[in-house]
Amino acid sequence: MRILNGFSSERTMAAPKNYQRRGELVLLCALMGTLWEIGRGQIHYSVPEESDKGSFVGNISKDLNLESQELVKHGVRIVSRGRTQLFALNRKTGGLLTAGRIDREELCAQSVQCLVNINILIEGRGKLFGIEIEITDINDNNPKFQVENLEMKINEIAAPGTRYPLPEAVDLDVGMNSLQSYQLSPNHHFSLDVQTGGDGTLHPELVLEKALDREEEAAHHLVLIASDGGDPRRSSTVHIHVTVLDTNDNAPVFALPIYQVKVPENVPPGTRLLTVSASDRDEGANGEVAYRFWKISEKQSPLFQLNENTGEISTAESLDYEECAFYEMEIQAEDVGALLGRTKVLISVEDVNDNRPEVIITSLFSPVLENTLPGTVIAFLNVHDRDSGKNGQVVCNTPHNLPFQLEKSIDNYYRLVTWKYLDREKISVYNITVMASDLGAPSLSTETYITLYVADINDNPPTFPQVSYSAYIPENNARGASIFTVMAHDPDSGKNAQVTYSVTEDIIMGSPLSSYVSINSDTGVLYALCSFDYEHIRDLQLLVTASDGGDPPLSSNVSLSLFVLDQNDNAPEILYPALPTDGSTGVELAPRSAEPGYLVTKVVAVDRDSGQNAWLSYRLLKASEPGLFAVGLHTATLLLVFADSLQEVLPDVSDRPAPSDPQAELQFYLVVALALISVLFLLAVILAVALRLGRSSSQASWSCFQPGLCVKSGPVVPPNYSEGTLPYSYNLCVAHTGKTEFNFLKCNEQLSSGQDILLCGDSSGALFPLCNPSESTSHPETLTPLLEDT
Repeated sequence: MRILNGFSSERTMAAPKNYQRRGELVLLCALMGTLWEIGRGQIHYSVPEESDKGSFVGNISKDLNLESQELVKHGVRIVSRGRTQLFALNRKTGGLLTAGRIDREELCAQSVQCLVNINILIEGRGKLFGIEIEITDINDNNPKFQVENLEMKINEIAAPGTRYPLPEAVDLDVGMNSLQSYQLSPNHHFSLDVQTGGDGTLHPELVLEKALDREEEAAHHLVLIASDGGDPRRSSTVHIHVTVLDTNDNAPVFALPIYQVKVPENVPPGTRLLTVSASDRDEGANGEVAYRFWKISEKQSPLFQLNENTGEISTAESLDYEECAFYEMEIQAEDVGALLGRTKVLISVEDVNDNRPEVIITSLFSPVLENTLPGTVIAFLNVHDRDSGKNGQVVCNTPHNLPFQLEKSIDNYYRLVTWKYLDREKISVYNITVMASDLGAPSLSTETYITLYVADINDNPPTFPQVSYSAYIPENNARGASIFTVMAHDPDSGKNAQVTYSVTEDIIMGSPLSSYVSINSDTGVLYALCSFDYEHIRDLQLLVTASDGGDPPLSSNVSLSLFVLDQNDNAPEILYPALPTDGSTGVELAPRSAEPGYLVTKVVAVDRDSGQNAWLSYRLLKASEPGLFAVGLHTATLLLVFADSLQEVLPDVSDRPAPSDPQAELQFYLVVALALISVLFLLAVILAVALRLGRSSSQASWSCFQPGLCVKSGPVVPPNYSEGTLPYSYNLCVAHTGKTEFNFLKCNEQLSSGQDILLCGDSSGALFPLCNPSESTSHPETLTPLLEDT
């Protein structure tokens, strides 16, 4: 806490001893004031008026316990309300300086003490400090009379001792620098008497010391001098011209010694306020009275007008309670004989609620992070209403649907604070309306708008629209072809919303996943790095990760199933009959007695493709006798049935749909080929046995056809298959069971090359292969697959 005295050392040395003592006394008083301010905890400075711009007032950094480098760091600045800033803050030194020349009289008029209150805001700490600065007076104003020349008329019959009020000088300075004395130029008829009023003002009066004689001296010239007590002294003069008149022994007398009136501040110019009235007991011209302002300040004079004939006082300009709430003036009534009467007029201006509250945004902390804790200060607001009483009492509020509220701070300051967490992804910009209303009737209000931006934090991971994706690519695709595009959305902003994509590495059929596909990290476009072969790989399972650019980054995953679509890129392969490797033509035998429809051979072919691309049809391309032979258009269908007995599944087999799995279809074609080969062998064996039995008459040869009888025949040379066939060796036996179904069955166990199969048949040609030749054909439940000829 510091107090600076506004006394110049040079001026002090040049002053007389009495003024030195007076300066010491003032210094002592200032020191006592400092101790008093320390006790109160109020920061107080003083500076003389009219100091040059940049004059030192006080050390803010020292008194606020801040280092000079912390002033900029904490954002220390002056936030006082006012039309003109009187002081400035040097952030390098921490000194409080004058922002310009300060006129104490303009600022505080003739108040004994002129105090200016400012506020220092420390933004970094969210604190306000009040500072009181006293503007000390210097003797920079002369005592001033309202007129330079005064005309006075005194009747020659005036008795000695008669007193005549003289005009008073006004000195805008205070204390010893204000008006201290009056002097009158020497003369034989008049003297000067100065009366001191209750408020300390000096009232000079001209006293008639010697009777006047108009015939001897008709006019007198006097000089009135007004002086102050400054160092050096300042003074001003008024010239008094006294005219001696003939006899007029009655002065005007006002009806009231004091006239009072109250008027609202919003009355229009020209409004009559009151009428003063004075009467003169003289008759004729000596009883006529004229009214004039006798004592009125320079600021008040333009506001009021006085009718010199009627004494009516009216407004000349608009009144303003906020500028001045009370006016005091004196009215003089003078007759033609220069006899005077005076009265005092008091005008009270009543406040009207004609000023709206003023809201100044002192400090705004924008943008604010969305994870800001509730209770954080967003802005400081200064609220003021120039009216008085309830008209000047202001309440502030904000809309209830916003996460902000106003809290009263010191003086007329409010703090705008958060009361809950913010979410930038929901609202990124708040337009806050602060409503300031006074308590007048009717109430006046002001709306102030604050735009607050919410800064983003990385609190949202990228999200995919779907939990999983499926993509399809035809086989034999071009390398580098675009397969699919994934896209994730991050509701954050800036780097927090920049999404990059990656694929989790994996091993697919012994090769890293990165050798099959790649992804553009910026766009999420998936590219094929190789040409896919449906027959080699049919699907890929990928895990795509989307990460944002926040710190730390957030991410999310999504699964992508990539399916390879089959293309008709494989020609059918003929499994049977196998073409000889020496380039010769294959031979199939048919009896000369074969009738139309006789099965000569079965052509078996497979296609590595799937679906419709693997559907086969057969036709003859070339034949020496085209009309002798025909080929079937389609092949057979394989159906696998699992059941305890053959009888319970036979009625339902024809109703079951064919399997749609491509791998099952390939197996189906292999089984069909095996079944066709078996049929050919069976037909050949049956034909051979039938011919042999026809030639022999031995009944023992037919014993194999007895019911339940199965005998093992000799080995039959198995055919060799060079392309995709299964080399099996069959042992054949025919049995008579009485069944009429025609079915082809094979064992449910995997057969190896060279394994024997026991085939039992009935008279209709049905054959039943058994896994174990020792087992009886009465146990068909050991047979599971069923091949149905289509």
